[in-house]
Amino acid sequence: MKISQILAVFMLLVLGAAMAFADTVNDPRVIINGAGGNVACPDSGCVGVGLNFNFKIPASGSGTLFFTNTSGANWTSLTLIEKGVPAADVKCHSSLFASCKTETLKSGAVEILLSTGKADWRDRGIPNGSNFAITFACVGKSCWPGGMTIRGFANGAMVPEPGTVALMLTGLGALVWRRKMWKNRWNS
Repeated sequence: MKISQILAVFMLLVLGAAMAFADTVNDPRVIINGAGGNVACPDSGCVGVGLNFNFKIPASGSGTLFFTNTSGANWTSLTLIEKGVPAADVKCHSSLFASCKTETLKSGAVEILLSTGKADWRDRGIPNGSNFAITFACVGKSCWPGGMTIRGFANGAMVPEPGTVALMLTGLGALVWRRKMWKNRWNS
């Protein structure tokens, strides 16, 4: 093998290893007090969001944010990822989703999963084009850390884990290398 090929394989392995150890979840934690049905937008308007979106908790640590589902799909689940409040301290309630679970992820972030529990969005969830509100509230003297970024994913539209991406790139590299070796043998 040529030195350039060895170097290319080595660089591919290093890149794959680096991606495998990357932390894709690097966001703050949030307390959700409630989300209303098809709420009226304030004068400032509702923020249109797709299946993946980010937003910041109000600077005071409490308040209501207004959104519109502009994804083109009806949402049967909504996952919020944050890194500011332990999962045990997060309280959530929703009139749009049947269940709400919190879980601490390996990265230390907290996942808040709201789900209808049904495939039929007409029972609950957030239909396409509907407005909804997420309220962050203080419980006693405990408030959300203001200004922290929250990541939202509707209908399980999460970004692939770095390990999956690394595995895919390694396989693609092996296919390209094998094809090149095959072509070289035929041309000899």
